[in-house]
Amino acid sequence: MPIEPPTLPAPRWAALRRDFGTVYAVNGFIGFLFAATGPVAVILSVGLHGGLSESDLASWIFGAFFINGLITLLFSWRYRQPLAFFWTIPGTVLVGPALGHLSFAEVIGAFVATGVLMLLLGLSGWVRRAMAAVPMPIVMGMVAGVFLRFGTDLVRALHDDAAIAAPMVASYLLLSAWPRLGRRLPPMLGALLVGALAVALSGHFAPQLSASAVLARPNLYLPVWSLQAMVELVLPLAITVLVVQNGQGFAVLQAAGHAAPMNAVTLACGAGSMLGAFVGTVSTCLTGPTNAIITASGERPRHYTGGIVVGALAVVFGLLSPLFTRLMLATPAAFIAALAGLAMLRVLQTAFVASFAGRFSLGALVAFLVTVTDLTLLNIGAAFWGLVAGVIVSLLLERGDFAALRAADA
Repeated sequence: MPIEPPTLPAPRWAALRRDFGTVYAVNGFIGFLFAATGPVAVILSVGLHGGLSESDLASWIFGAFFINGLITLLFSWRYRQPLAFFWTIPGTVLVGPALGHLSFAEVIGAFVATGVLMLLLGLSGWVRRAMAAVPMPIVMGMVAGVFLRFGTDLVRALHDDAAIAAPMVASYLLLSAWPRLGRRLPPMLGALLVGALAVALSGHFAPQLSASAVLARPNLYLPVWSLQAMVELVLPLAITVLVVQNGQGFAVLQAAGHAAPMNAVTLACGAGSMLGAFVGTVSTCLTGPTNAIITASGERPRHYTGGIVVGALAVVFGLLSPLFTRLMLATPAAFIAALAGLAMLRVLQTAFVASFAGRFSLGALVAFLVTVTDLTLLNIGAAFWGLVAGVIVSLLLERGDFAALRAADA
């Protein structure tokens, strides 16, 4: 079996207590807050645009936190590394246009199929080969086209409700411009707090809270197998997990001195995606930003305790998903749009840089242009056709880049 065994024994309770510390708890808490703010706003934004109900959204958020929190706890403890799992943000965005012409049950069928594909790749050990199948710049061109809406929605929020969006943007810029201040109060957390204050002062926040909307009661969905959904979503979802999200997560952990088990992580992503699909949750991935926060400071052998903190907090958040979903949905639309846009700002920047800074820039441009049209062909969304068009153009006009890529891999 190609699944990597742990290089160290799992820590016992005494070792956990010894390795735990304030810096790791704080890093874990901030990493969790990152996932629970902007990325959740992305789920709500996509779900609301796609016509999902509050119950659907609460169930999606339950799976995104509870199931992935359990995986994070297990892997961080067993491998003694900071291995935080959440959900694919690019995959979430990809689902948005699909919900316009596919039923949620058909989309869930694609989630299950994507999980099966990743499970097989993890068991086969072919992950590295699968990650290299499509050139990264072309993938990132498609991702940039999908993400662009969040940037434009941020600008529209500033125009439509400046009283809420402008203070959020200003606080984000201020905390980003002064690193010392930003280390004490992360920019996304600052934008969230300032936005919450602005919403409270606006008088437009009146959630209808009840005891029945506190603890999670996840929905169970039966997948519908649709060829259209499979063609449109499975390959793009698998690419966003294996190449975009997991690739970023592996790079972050490697830079911090950790050798993440690639096949075992892929296997976990497949299993988590299959389980999450039945409660309406998009595919599981190894998160880059949260793992970067966990490993930002402290001693490398003790980083895993930050991962355990993230996992524990995620499980609690998932259990209370109806409460948090109702609170978020009761806020003005500009709050969610601004929070999601700010969370995606650096990701969008990274996507453009990765697309156009080197090889395959023409293919990446074509992938971006086709994707950003948001048009469907043969009832298949633009993201898929963006990848196809980008690869074809590069095969025709950027053959030297493919030759250089093969030479670099040899």
